[in-house]
Amino acid sequence: MRIKVVLVEPKYQVNVGYAARIAKNFGVNRLVLVNPRCKHLGQQAIKYSKHGVDMLKRAAVADSIKNATKGSFVIGTTGIWHKTNQAFYNVFPLDEFQRAFGSALNSGAVSLVIGRDDTGLKKEELRLCDATVFIKASHEYPVLNLSHALAILLYELTKSSIKYEVIDSMKSSSAQREGIVKLFSAGIRSNPNIRDKASVEMAFRHVINRAVPTRKELNAIAIALAKQKKEK
Repeated sequence: MRIKVVLVEPKYQVNVGYAARIAKNFGVNRLVLVNPRCKHLGQQAIKYSKHGVDMLKRAAVADSIKNATKGSFVIGTTGIWHKTNQAFYNVFPLDEFQRAFGSALNSGAVSLVIGRDDTGLKKEELRLCDATVFIKASHEYPVLNLSHALAILLYELTKSSIKYEVIDSMKSSSAQREGIVKLFSAGIRSNPNIRDKASVEMAFRHVINRAVPTRKELNAIAIALAKQKKEK
């Protein structure tokens, strides 16, 4: 998925800066500002963008949502979904939206259109979108800050494509899990107080496989089991 973040008439430099930072956090490298009402390279914008300042420097400025989203699948956003015609504007909560449009999102360019800091997107602007999403929040105060909403949206839209090799490398393999099961089984076979040894072995195997322990955790268990066996 090639996501482009489109901010419509952003009013506050702080929000523009945060948006650039968040976009970079989630691997998005395109930012477009539609008729901005503030300086996107102003002091506050740069300050709050942190290491996303390069996003601000590369940001494009467009004169309309149509020009900013040309050639892409357009996702509109709203915090007051209950005031729109859900069927007419193709409005979905974020989780249902992903299930409904997953194939469309993964097939090409996507524009995520974020409305104004103060008034959001207008109804006629939502009509320009292929679909509109909202984040489930308290009915008492469902409208999120621009940057907070963007963080949630990008997390959900990109989480399946961001891999964590360091974490994955810590996981134990099936062979390692089977090894700890065999060590456990050897210990209970010599215990005369356990009658149904097969059931205990099976229960331990199921727990270990469900837990998917790390290598370090398996090593700790193995040391304890080996020590226990030696003491007997």
